[in-house]
Amino acid sequence: MTVLHSAPRFASSEGVLDALTSALGQNVLAAREEYGEIVITVARDSIVETLRMLRDEHDYQQLMEIAGVDYPARAERFEVVYMLLSLTKNHRIIVKLSAAEETPVPTVTDLWPVAGWLEREVFDMYGVLFAGNPDLRRILTDYGFEGHPFRKDFPLTGYVELRYSEEDKRVVYEPVQLAQDLRSFDFLSPWEGADYVLPGDEKAAQAPPPPPVAQAKTTDKPAQTGGGAPADAVAAKPVAPSTAGGSANPGQGQPVPQPTATPEPGAPKPTEDRPARKPRARKAGKEGGTGPAPEGS
Repeated sequence: MTVLHSAPRFASSEGVLDALTSALGQNVLAAREEYGEIVITVARDSIVETLRMLRDEHDYQQLMEIAGVDYPARAERFEVVYMLLSLTKNHRIIVKLSAAEETPVPTVTDLWPVAGWLEREVFDMYGVLFAGNPDLRRILTDYGFEGHPFRKDFPLTGYVELRYSEEDKRVVYEPVQLAQDLRSFDFLSPWEGADYVLPGDEKAAQAPPPPPVAQAKTTDKPAQTGGGAPADAVAAKPVAPSTAGGSANPGQGQPVPQPTATPEPGAPKPTEDRPARKPRARKAGKEGGTGPAPEGS
């Protein structure tokens, strides 16, 4: 069974930019198509009229998002971005406007009630005022928070820090106190070309470069220890193989004699199955003499 949809899976933007700019007329300040999306910049005071026309006459029924952008170098440093979706055409457009810190932007809560939450978020993060919003309060930061975190001039550490006080048995706010000044990082690895000298590298510029190696040094024989001539001379001496009843001495090359066991009187002759036993020291008797202990003692 094949289900047919009125809207294509991917709608084309061909001709949409010209049709919208022509319909919006003088409200449009700039219009362009970037990365497959249509971006229209309109006058701040005409935002409600523009969005109502796009909703009712061009089928952009849904408000997806309201976002803020900060450009501190501009006279009107903020941009408020409205993202619209057409459910029937399966097409999206972006509408922008500019605003200053003290310049309020008309609210669009009469067009989409969800805009109340979205405008509160932009107000909380950037400080943009929305005239006519029935409940313009902070929505993400805590009560009594100072400043707007998404502004480019907002300090990375903030103004206050939050901690639990064991003395007061409650959560307290205190001014931020850093153990050292806030440093700036360039996020460059030293081996990728940092533009500063790392600690200790200033000596490398003064020392002459090492001479090139004419021939690589290898150790092809056991006598080439790499420890110098004395070590090579000792390593070159032959080592006598170990013999039965003794072990080789690497220093002199002579076997070390081992003591042999003396058979006890009356003891059976040692055989392969019955090796000779080691002699035991005789206990001191009345005469105080020592010697081999008699059999069976």
